[in-house]
Amino acid sequence: MKTGLVLEGGGFRGLYTVGVLDALEEENIRFPYVIGVSAGACNGLSYVSGQTGRGYRINTAYTRDKRYCGLYPLLKEKSMFGMNYIFDTIPHELDPFDYDAFQAAAAEYVVGVTDVETGKPAYFGKEHLDHDCTVVRASSAIPCFSPMVEYCGRKYLDGGTSDPIPLQKAAEDGCQRAVVVLTRPRDYVKPPEKLRWYYKRAFRRYPAMIRLLDRRHEIYAEEQALAARWEKEGRAVVIAPKTALEVRRFERDMGKLEAAYRRGKCEAREKIPEIRRLLGGDGA
Repeated sequence: MKTGLVLEGGGFRGLYTVGVLDALEEENIRFPYVIGVSAGACNGLSYVSGQTGRGYRINTAYTRDKRYCGLYPLLKEKSMFGMNYIFDTIPHELDPFDYDAFQAAAAEYVVGVTDVETGKPAYFGKEHLDHDCTVVRASSAIPCFSPMVEYCGRKYLDGGTSDPIPLQKAAEDGCQRAVVVLTRPRDYVKPPEKLRWYYKRAFRRYPAMIRLLDRRHEIYAEEQALAARWEKEGRAVVIAPKTALEVRRFERDMGKLEAAYRRGKCEAREKIPEIRRLLGGDGA
């Protein structure tokens, strides 16, 4: 039975996920299949390539650079996050991503994105990550906060918009069990999107995106329910913050980021026995 690792996004809340992944690495726990969206897709890369500590460095040390997030990239790239800095400068110059180790790793790796024309999720595997981070950039491009990313003739945005907890995709890819890492508490209720007038105007040429954003909260609730059902059936271990993280999507307070990381590591360690039982013969 194949066990998947499913990673939710959440911007800087992803420091919680980084803590979880570091705890898994310290226990030498690996999965044959990993899928992530948005920040989850970014943080899963270094876990699969075996670059322990890289996810933490990128989400702490480099966030202090003006090119990472805020007014500077907004003026330069029309994006709240500095996409060129994050997906080109960092992985290719400042803290090199080991593409060779990533490709050589036994695990399947899937990145979820949102097709702007259809408003539906699309998915890309390792073959699309050969010394190129475009699909991960696309998965991290937040609607209304980042430009669309063109790839293979299509336009894409944040994968967490259409498939925030991609457990169903993992099931379709053959996973009968899963470890699901969330960045919101289990009882979190996602509200309807705000500023509908703004995104309705921004996506006036893409009505499917408007419809998607209108029901984004419903999709999230459906996927929460699926994860909870798998957990109740003994098919999943869900790791989620016990209480809400004090981290905003564009958080810059290093104390809060550090706290999110520590919580992820601590709360993952509590789940290690359950994860080992779930993995059975799949885990290292």
